[in-house]
Amino acid sequence: MAMELTFLGTGSAYPSPTRGASCIALRLEEAGVWLFDCGEGSQVQVMKSNVKPGKVSKIFITHLHGDHMFGLPGLMCTISQNNQRTDPVEVYGPVGLRKFLRVSLELSRSLLGFSYTVHELECLTSQYPDDWNKRWKVDHSSSYQCHPNEKNGTTLKPDQNSIWNLFSDDKMQVSAIWLKHRIPSFGFIIQEKPLPGKLDPVKLKARGLKPGPEYGKLKQGLCVTLPSGEVIKPEEVMGPPRPGRKVVIMGDSCDSSELYKLGHDADVLVHEATLENDLKDSALEKGHSTPGMASKLASELKVKQLVLTHFSQRYKPMSADIKEGDETVKKLRLEAMEILRDDQVVVADDFMSLNIPMKSAIS
Repeated sequence: MAMELTFLGTGSAYPSPTRGASCIALRLEEAGVWLFDCGEGSQVQVMKSNVKPGKVSKIFITHLHGDHMFGLPGLMCTISQNNQRTDPVEVYGPVGLRKFLRVSLELSRSLLGFSYTVHELECLTSQYPDDWNKRWKVDHSSSYQCHPNEKNGTTLKPDQNSIWNLFSDDKMQVSAIWLKHRIPSFGFIIQEKPLPGKLDPVKLKARGLKPGPEYGKLKQGLCVTLPSGEVIKPEEVMGPPRPGRKVVIMGDSCDSSELYKLGHDADVLVHEATLENDLKDSALEKGHSTPGMASKLASELKVKQLVLTHFSQRYKPMSADIKEGDETVKKLRLEAMEILRDDQVVVADDFMSLNIPMKSAIS
């Protein structure tokens, strides 16, 4: 099954002429497109990319800062106005997301061509700063009537290990852990379930089975009965199973240590690196990370590849028009490479795609 990440926005705070605000697409061969964050202008970025809006089936919002979710109502309307989807869309994010999307669509009197559901992650007390309700008390509840296209969602509570179990089917599982930031923030762990092994042509030939529809049945895990009455079980003619891939996508964070619970041996870790190492104090004050912090985490988790994103607008993309005195993301990459190998570090750029190959079979 194909699995590919496409970075639609890699900048922090706001969209700029050279970068969109935070938005990442995970394209899955059968499940369609899952979006992670949807900052202002994300619908424009989607339309510029090779991501098909009508394929978006799930949207995961890491936290409620505008550069991660201001684009959500617009994207929903863009998908609808282009008649690109009729199937439901499921949205996941912190408490308050349901109210934001409902009010935005209601006050703009926006009706959609599809239904949607918002599943909210109930936040832990430890996720809130000490002055959360002292300076400004905000009502995050959504107790009034649903939008006409809205179906009732669920409130997702953490388990005893402070892990949120969001979604699971026969192919994929999505979990969340909390991150330290200025407001409640989450990181998402996408775990593919083990894949069946490949059909062994030698074993198939020995059993007298020729290429045809029966091959497809065996791949689906179904038994095949030969004209002689002999039954061939999939496990008898298939190689060993292949482990599923793991993709980790973090929201804004100055402490991602909760990832040690689920992030080991990930194929890809997408982590913010807003400011350079020398500005670590400033990064921590604002709830953000540096390349050194992200690469240390990736190294200790034995992640195969670290992708840095969410860059301060002070660092220009390598593809931009670079003038004397300009700082670029190359500096951030070099800082991450003080801990990781060159081939382990990727600096995301808008519209960059990263294929995640299937793993080899377990021997």
